[in-house]
Amino acid sequence: MSKFLFAAMPIQGHISPGLPIAKRLVEDGHEVMWYSTSKYKGKIEATGARFAHVQSAKDLDDSRYEDWFPERSKFQGVNQMKFDLKHIFFGEMPAYAADIAKLLKEFPADVVVIDAAFTGMLPLKLTGKAPKIAAYGVFPLTLSSRDTAPFGLGIQPNASAVGRIRNKLLNVLVENVMFADVQKHANKLLSDMHAPKLPYSALTAPALTTDLVLQGTSPSFEYPRSDMPSIVRFVGPYLPAKPTGFSPPPWWDEMKDRTVVHVTQGTIANQDFGQLLIPTIQALAEEDVLVVATTGGRPVSDVDIPLPNNVRLESFVPHHELLPHVDAIVTNGGYGGVQQAIYYGVPIVTAGKTEDKPEVCARVEWSGVGINLKTDRPTKEKILHAIKQVINEPQYKRNVTRLSKEFRLMDAIENTVKELEKLVVSK
Repeated sequence: MSKFLFAAMPIQGHISPGLPIAKRLVEDGHEVMWYSTSKYKGKIEATGARFAHVQSAKDLDDSRYEDWFPERSKFQGVNQMKFDLKHIFFGEMPAYAADIAKLLKEFPADVVVIDAAFTGMLPLKLTGKAPKIAAYGVFPLTLSSRDTAPFGLGIQPNASAVGRIRNKLLNVLVENVMFADVQKHANKLLSDMHAPKLPYSALTAPALTTDLVLQGTSPSFEYPRSDMPSIVRFVGPYLPAKPTGFSPPPWWDEMKDRTVVHVTQGTIANQDFGQLLIPTIQALAEEDVLVVATTGGRPVSDVDIPLPNNVRLESFVPHHELLPHVDAIVTNGGYGGVQQAIYYGVPIVTAGKTEDKPEVCARVEWSGVGINLKTDRPTKEKILHAIKQVINEPQYKRNVTRLSKEFRLMDAIENTVKELEKLVVSK
């Protein structure tokens, strides 16, 4: 049997897809260790993997980033992405690398499994001190291409002759101007560690410096690229495990024979419910629909408005249980939540501008499974109009049903484990 060391950014959306992978590897008899923060110790140990606590790195809690980085809230959109790259992702790179170098002496892994944003393996890879590395994708592919605009802009792909000129110019602009300070920051950190400069842009380097990229979706929910790297495999969407012991809330049966709209701002970009959750509730107040709103784990009392009679508000409801009853979802565009909606054939209205959300929203539009409102603060009127469109215009249901069938034919965990086992024995 083989040894696998997992190391992902300590963020729920980055950790969660890896948990069932680790669990399956343990069940198949492999040795698995997972390096992470104390917040995720219980979930990691529940897979059967050995937990390795961060030592040099910060013991971050992704629900309290503003406590660790109070200035983060001053930035929005691309500027917040740049802040995160500098201070959260690359800022912790030297400490992650130091910890993992020590772990690999204790636990000589055959393969290190990371999420596609984890920077801790870069110094080891660039100095020739890393074993084989596989990355699982927890957001849309960041890889630059002649056929696509740069990641982060939320611009549709264009592989025509004119489109490729546009893409080339935009890629140069993003890498050499917009994100030049991020690249410089990362290279300074690498230089201080006596490691070479990044061979790729800061956005793509964590994935492209691996031996295998396991993209957690189907090809129909990712832009086609004629220059796709050979290390990329599409394995299917990484969906969370179905919950056990779910007790439906008292209103559950009200969803029968009703049009149901679900609204959520996810678990990270939900500090301000005035962005999407509250406007959606207000937009649907006079409509003949049942609105199921969730606060992503925050107290429901944080939604400080009088609730219309057609609203049912909960802190959390498992999507596996809820989405089969839903006719449309309004979301700020988290990659995992959007793919769960597609899996259950639910048309989508998206409105997100932070993290990877502009790219997720753009793919919702491109694949035809929903409407991208292209803002994180849509008006009530725009929300209502979009909801009526995805419910009443048949192409959205038709497209999401087609993609749902594709998702259901792909077993992401099975496909991932097979690829990891092949990587172990590859030369």
